[in-house]
Amino acid sequence: MIVLVGFMGAGKTTVGRLLADKLGVAFTDSDHVIEARAGKPIPRIFADDGEPAFRQLEHDVIAGLLHGEDKVLALGGGAATHAGTRAVLAAAAVPVVYLRIGYAQAMSRVGGDRDRPMLALSDAAQLHKDRDPLYAQAATLTVDAGDRCPEEIARDILGRLHAVG
Repeated sequence: MIVLVGFMGAGKTTVGRLLADKLGVAFTDSDHVIEARAGKPIPRIFADDGEPAFRQLEHDVIAGLLHGEDKVLALGGGAATHAGTRAVLAAAAVPVVYLRIGYAQAMSRVGGDRDRPMLALSDAAQLHKDRDPLYAQAATLTVDAGDRCPEEIARDILGRLHAVG
């Protein structure tokens, strides 16, 4: 099992699919599981139930996904902000890879995506700054993802994980 964390636009889904393919395991995006469980898209969950309810659902889904078959698991950009989620990641004793990306680079990738509720905030740059130490706290490995192609990032992750494990 490998878990990917990071800000929106860091490449968690793209890199996660590449890693899963190279390892011959399943890829799971926690956001897709959340939407399936809730029966509605994430922006609708935020609108109907609010962010605290969404974060609790997200925590519950992630806690469940950390058990079972090996997989590469990409978490939503805000998952690491929930203290309980950081705790279950630590308790799971699995590699948690922080795909670090600068704010400008992230916005160049996702700035026009209306399906990202956190982009509606007036200060997404501050959100990026606030989340960085939380991602770092959750991670067992940090990889710079800003100006690198997904294939190179995946190779780097596998190489570094193989070197320590």
